[in-house]
Amino acid sequence: MSSERKKNPKHFQLNPNWAQLQQVLFFPKILFFLSDFLLIVSLIHLQKLKSFAKPSRHSKNPQSETPNSILGKRKERPNSEPDDAKPNPLMPTNDDSSVTDVLAMDCEMVGVGQGNKSALGRVTVVNKWRNVIYDEFVRPVEHVVDFRTRISGIRPRDLRKAKDFRVVQKKVAELIKGRILVGHALHNDLKALLLMHPKKDLRDTSEYQPFLKEGRRKALRHLAAEVLGVEIQNGEHCPVDDARAAMLLYSKNRKEWERSVKDQLRLKEKQKKRKQRKKPKADINHSLIAS
Repeated sequence: MSSERKKNPKHFQLNPNWAQLQQVLFFPKILFFLSDFLLIVSLIHLQKLKSFAKPSRHSKNPQSETPNSILGKRKERPNSEPDDAKPNPLMPTNDDSSVTDVLAMDCEMVGVGQGNKSALGRVTVVNKWRNVIYDEFVRPVEHVVDFRTRISGIRPRDLRKAKDFRVVQKKVAELIKGRILVGHALHNDLKALLLMHPKKDLRDTSEYQPFLKEGRRKALRHLAAEVLGVEIQNGEHCPVDDARAAMLLYSKNRKEWERSVKDQLRLKEKQKKRKQRKKPKADINHSLIAS
């Protein structure tokens, strides 16, 4: 029996109907998966086309802006600039650091002696363009007992390598000699420097008549806020900002200020001449009485 089965190969062949049935069942599955794949690909492609052709909400002309356009981003955020981006009016108008005919100075003090006596701790000088031409911490002659950091901004480390008072005094004297000196309450700064300056060359923002309120002096921070629209001295004072603020106050009123100075000088000259004319008459009367 076994030999007969080996001789008959048709006994082990698959039924043709069964093979056809397998093909019928398997082929639709392939078509189903293939159709799903094509559908997904077409949907992805369509979504890309829609996103590319979609106009910007912030632009009427979609072709005028590209996704990577910097200008386009700025148009979408016209009011996004912070207030801090506004230019500071105290900043220099150029990079010229030469010694000009007009200089502004501000000083910060420290406490010596019992602490109630002031000594120079820092001095800053700017030119008429508000560029810093001299800015030095100063080592006072006397021992510092109060750095007054809350106002002066000076700390012990600032004076460790500070310049000697006499060196700074000499340099400042050379800078301001023969020049107009601008500042706020300059008599305090000059007193700390142990220097004198001709009154005709002083432009003190604390004494300028238009800046006075009912004859009383205003603080520099108030003048800066009212006239310049800038805030200074919020906490520790910065002599650079203070000197720049004084210079800007002067620059904005220079013509009127200089005119008033000339008028005052003329008036003093007239008064001086009148006194000189009266003196000879008084001498003649005195000689007549004596005789």
